Amino acid sequence: MELLKLIFRNTLRQRLRSALTIFGMAVAILAFCLLQTVVNAWFAGVSAAAPDRLVTRNSVSLIFPLPLSYRQKILQVDGVKRVAFGNWFGGVYIDERHFFPRMAIGGNDYFDLAPEVILPPDQVKAFWRRRDACIAGRKLIEKYRWKIGDAITLTGNIYPGEWRFVLVGVYTGATKSIDETQFFFRWDYLDETVKKIMPSRGGKVGWYIVQVKDPVQSAEVSRAIDALFKNSWAETLTETEKAFQLGFVAMTDAIVVAVRVVSYVVIGVILIILANTMAMTSRERMPEYATLKTLGFGNRFLIVLIAGESVCIAMLGGITGMALAFPVAGVFSEHLGTLLPIFHIHWETLLASFSISLGIGLLAAALPAWRAVRVGIAEALSHAG
Repeated sequence: MELLKLIFRNTLRQRLRSALTIFGMAVAILAFCLLQTVVNAWFAGVSAAAPDRLVTRNSVSLIFPLPLSYRQKILQVDGVKRVAFGNWFGGVYIDERHFFPRMAIGGNDYFDLAPEVILPPDQVKAFWRRRDACIAGRKLIEKYRWKIGDAITLTGNIYPGEWRFVLVGVYTGATKSIDETQFFFRWDYLDETVKKIMPSRGGKVGWYIVQVKDPVQSAEVSRAIDALFKNSWAETLTETEKAFQLGFVAMTDAIVVAVRVVSYVVIGVILIILANTMAMTSRERMPEYATLKTLGFGNRFLIVLIAGESVCIAMLGGITGMALAFPVAGVFSEHLGTLLPIFHIHWETLLASFSISLGIGLLAAALPAWRAVRVGIAEALSHAG
């Protein structure tokens, strides 16, 4: 107990220096938490992918469509439980700055394939009953202050014209990792208009979502589906939902790597700063360490004393940074909107931050402790600081 009091008093002896170092540590850990959260948000779709879902798309690229007739053929493949489909709509709401994912979906059991999307049964029925119905995520509803029954108009860019929808449902995510910024409407409403203005593009879908009976058979089912359409004018590529999401992440892999590198550079910088603080402190207290040695205190006591002070400064800064991460992440989440819809601090990030703070404290104390142990009593007593 007396040792802990001594460590705490030593931490507060140079209050300005300690306060600035703690502040720098807090900022560094805060930056680390936010940067790691950006990376986690980038992979949110991957972590939310279900093991029993496959995605079938055109083997050339996702931008090339597939015939609607493929759905019945896929349903006949052994091991397939359900098949739904979707199409990227694009479009503009108000202006380009107000972006959110807009998709046309088909298959009356679409929401049965996605149990992570919580939607009241009466709203599901209303969606499939009304041709121009749409469903939006909770965050969109809160952002634009929509309510059930509101008319929502989108301006088409991929599909030209003014598209009017009526909001009939609001979905929420079963967990925090579920995107609540998506906008769904009926594919047949899109298709009937497309057939009038662009007949050649009618009867086409962007991708199929396939639910398998047993996730263990996913690879076998994928091969069977692709074999059905081999050598056709629209060959398919079927992969797990996780692999499909990873394909999008891979397009921005350089950005993810850059963010990770910056987060570790920040940690390296604060390690140097804390090591410098402890080196200055150790030089100033050399006569004190010599006095302690003269009184019979051993090297282990000096090591614990120096390391304790370093760890105390590091942990105070680290815990402060972790505490600040939550409100700052909340502010970021509001301003990022649909760009990074899943933006919250994971417990893994906090655990990593705690470990890094402890590690920095111990590493920063290594050299000062080594010097204090190695120096002779006579030399330390004559040290001017």
